Amino acid sequence: MNPGTLNEAKHIFSGIKKVASTLRNVQTVICAPFVYFGDLKKLVTGHRCVLGAQNMWIQNDGAYTGEISPVMLKSLEFNYGIIGHSERRAMGETNELINKKVIGGVKAGLIIVLCVGEKVRDNEGEYIKFITEQLKNALNGVQKKSLSQVIVAYEPVWAIGKNANNSASPDEAVEVSILIKRILVDLYGKDGGSVPVLYGGSVDNKNAHEFLKKEQIDGLLVGRASLDPKIFGEILKGSQ
Repeated sequence: MNPGTLNEAKHIFSGIKKVASTLRNVQTVICAPFVYFGDLKKLVTGHRCVLGAQNMWIQNDGAYTGEISPVMLKSLEFNYGIIGHSERRAMGETNELINKKVIGGVKAGLIIVLCVGEKVRDNEGEYIKFITEQLKNALNGVQKKSLSQVIVAYEPVWAIGKNANNSASPDEAVEVSILIKRILVDLYGKDGGSVPVLYGGSVDNKNAHEFLKKEQIDGLLVGRASLDPKIFGEILKGSQ
């Protein structure tokens, strides 16, 4: 729920776009609050820095006051949408609801950024079971032909937010990225291995490169650092 004003949103987007539009091998997607969509869309030129949604509803129409449907997003030419973010899960979203959102978004033609991640990294391996369940439940009913519309973002809850002590280490992120790809291969065969896996969790300009140089990590889901165009620009430059 940032930034607080439209002028700030336009300033941040313009600053990010200035760098992102010059990078040939980097796709930048800014998932801004819905209220800024109309004005930010006017600033989009080309395909290297585009807009996405932070959330969406499961139905395309009906009596769901306050919700935004996948078809509404698609009609505005937004191609990306985050589903299952840890903050949404903390607000009560269940695996079942997230699954319905994923199916609704895919049917509308959107590219879904599906978030998964454990609350606690334990020594007994329970977090592996937790992530496996999240991923399998979220993709229940999603067909192999729709995998090109799925991106998975690993965001360990313990490494997110202003109170996080630290990010996951690159090796910890790689471990889970490999786990996610194995689950996808189990579900879909070799095609599952082509689904991109991102890392998100206290990413900034100081540690981004350490994650991106790992071949098992295909990109980043950036939170707080994206609110500073200078810092985010440094992350983008390091993504090449």
